[in-house]
Parts: sequence; C-alpha cells; structure tokens
Amino acid sequence: MAKLEQTIKSEIVRLSKREVRKISVPLSKEIRLLKGTVSQIRKSVLALERSTALLKKKSAPEERRLEATPEEVKQSRFSPRLIKSLRQHLKISQRELALLTGVTVGAAHLWEKGKFRPSDKTKALLVGLRKLGRLEVRKLLKEGKTAKAKL
Repeated sequence: MAKLEQTIKSEIVRLSKREVRKISVPLSKEIRLLKGTVSQIRKSVLALERSTALLKKKSAPEERRLEATPEEVKQSRFSPRLIKSLRQHLKISQRELALLTGVTVGAAHLWEKGKFRPSDKTKALLVGLRKLGRLEVRKLLKEGKTAKAKL
C-alpha cells in the first residue's frame, strides 16, 4: 500500500508541475515583453524630458539687462555710502563694478569717495544693478558682458 501511495503522490506532483508550467511559461514570456516595453517607454520619456529642457532653455527670456526707466533713475538717490553698500551687497569689487557700468576703476573709486557723481546713463545702470541678485551679477561678469555691450 505504501508503494501505491507514493506512486499516486509522485503522479500528483508531476501533473501539478505540468499544470503550473502551462500557466507560468506564457506568463513569463509576457512579463519579458512588458519589461522590454517599459524600458523603451523610459528611454523615450528621458529623451522627451531632455528635449523639453533644451527648449525651455532656448525659449527662456534673456537674462535681465542693466537698465532702468527714466522715472526710476529720477527717483533713485546715489550717495557714496549707497554705492559702496550696493557693491558690498552684490559682493563685487570696484573693478567689477566698473566693468559692469562701463567706466574706469578710478571713476568707481571716486564715486565711493564722493568726489565724483555718476552720469545719468551710469545711474540707470546702477539702478539696474540694484534689481539683480548676486548670482545674476556673477553670471554677467563671467560672460564678460559690460555696459558698453548693452547700450
């Protein structure tokens, strides 16, 4: 009787494995196909994200320019202390301030000493500098953009 039980058990195991294989083999093929499809979709999404990022960069508005309206220039006050505090706030040197405004280093130095006043065009550039942040000013300096190129 033990032999008959063992034979029946082994036959049940064999048949159950066969049934499981019938179900799992097609499923595993389908899973492989789905993984391949997902991989292709991921690649296409990455390509689309890259292209949209490039388009955003291209269509992004140009960086702010050093300019101000005549009303802003008229309302603005520039004392030597304010010019120096603007320069210190932007963390730039007198040389860099001179580069940005298109004047000599000596002129920028004399503005801070109070012995010389900026012209109206230069005041407009200084008002424009007030509107920019440190990073934007650094970017302008890095690109080598001066006031002469902007006017």
